[in-house]
Amino acid sequence: MKFPDGTPLLRLYAERRRRHLEQLDPAAAQERELRQLIAEARQTRFGHDHHFEKINNVIDYQKRVSLRRYEDFLAEYWRLPFPILKDLTWPGRIPFFALSSGTTTGATKTIPVSRAMVRANRRAALDVLVWHLASRPYGQPLAGKTLILGGSTALTRLAPGVYSGDLSGIAAKTIPFWARPYTLPGSKLALLADWDEKLERIAGTAIHEPIRVLSGTPSWLILLFERILALKGGKGPAFPELELLIHGGVAFAPYADRFADYLRATGAETREVYAASEGFIAVADRGPGEGLRLLPDNGIFFEFVPVEELSSPRPTRHWLGNLETGIPYAVVLSSNAGLWSDVIGDTVRFVDRHPPRLLVSGRLSYTMSAFGEHLIGEEIEQAVLEAAQKLEMQITDFSMGAEFPSGPGAKGRHIYIIECGRPPPTTEARQALAERFAAHMDTTLMERNADYREHRRNDIQLDVPRVILVDPGTFADWLRGRGRLGGQNKVPRVINDQALFADLKGHVLAAPGN
Repeated sequence: MKFPDGTPLLRLYAERRRRHLEQLDPAAAQERELRQLIAEARQTRFGHDHHFEKINNVIDYQKRVSLRRYEDFLAEYWRLPFPILKDLTWPGRIPFFALSSGTTTGATKTIPVSRAMVRANRRAALDVLVWHLASRPYGQPLAGKTLILGGSTALTRLAPGVYSGDLSGIAAKTIPFWARPYTLPGSKLALLADWDEKLERIAGTAIHEPIRVLSGTPSWLILLFERILALKGGKGPAFPELELLIHGGVAFAPYADRFADYLRATGAETREVYAASEGFIAVADRGPGEGLRLLPDNGIFFEFVPVEELSSPRPTRHWLGNLETGIPYAVVLSSNAGLWSDVIGDTVRFVDRHPPRLLVSGRLSYTMSAFGEHLIGEEIEQAVLEAAQKLEMQITDFSMGAEFPSGPGAKGRHIYIIECGRPPPTTEARQALAERFAAHMDTTLMERNADYREHRRNDIQLDVPRVILVDPGTFADWLRGRGRLGGQNKVPRVINDQALFADLKGHVLAAPGN
């Protein structure tokens, strides 16, 4: 069905919004956001407990409101009245809860999503298009369809007017009427819970549609590209009219070469977003790897705590008024959905202050120190990426864990399971490449991490890592077997749960050639 090109109206909005952002003082905007959040939540139970009426600035706020985690909110405010959260940490009744499944590790969280947060997420999504049109002034993103590859949009009714489900489901339920003709998949297809069937049917539909914008997690987008190319007999670009690919959720660098191949014929640009269940945090306003621009005026007040201080009794709490570049920070946010100084579990480093731009460096849980080696997720990802580049390999996904000594005289080591696009055809060639990959990673980690270097010295405490190269689709098969395929589920980069890692190793080693 024909529908009007909405790009001219979008272009008018984008120009006005871009000028506003370029003139905005980020620190002043954050002070205004904090004052507005406090004013709106003053009469809530949390507001009374923390004397919001006495808070006038950032210093007052940080004195009265301590750092919290999801579990603290659950125990202190949400568990007993759940699912009816009314006037507890945010005014009115919370209508939605986003199920934050994330990786296969950890319990599912139910993150409150207020209607104010829904509106904020819409504005943030428009900001992605604002910067796209700044980069591509003659782009026409609304001359065709936007395909969002998310989880099932089915929502569970918890109480009258209260629903829970995937964040993409909440977005689908609240999508404004004007955006519906531009968005795929349709409501019936989006409701499918079976990921394989859903992907197959989306591919069969999308092949006939003018897809201008594509959004999703890189590992799942690769599967979609491959399905569509298979339907086309390997001919032509998968999406001939594509001009923008929006990605987030995991580091893009390991997938960059694959997408460069997919997008070469159309010249579509890629644009990263940092959108958590707790709120939309940042979008790329420049090229890949140049940092994501924080959203300072969109319903969230941000704090940043140096990772090394997070466990101390009085950690330093930076904000846009005094943050520094180059420091690993834990992200802390207060939102218009009733989170207050919530440590959400992500880590970032700022590369610019004016405007504030950051790089997502990992998760607080993504560390490996089974033997005292103190590796962080960013170091691990960088070592894998550099090894792949040196050996000219395309990496689809990876995960790592520890193997503990099995007996007297044995040493522990790390095991890396690497899924590559084109693994060597023979067992001998695959093993040789895996050993070279391990040597490159080992060297990189010893150069950059003193603790790891000491543990690896002369192979006395920690043995050389083992790399297992696996075929494309291995991780998808594993996730499928665990009922965690698709949507927001991601392969955990670092697995400290020995039972979970044993399950992954068992799945991998059962395959021929491993």
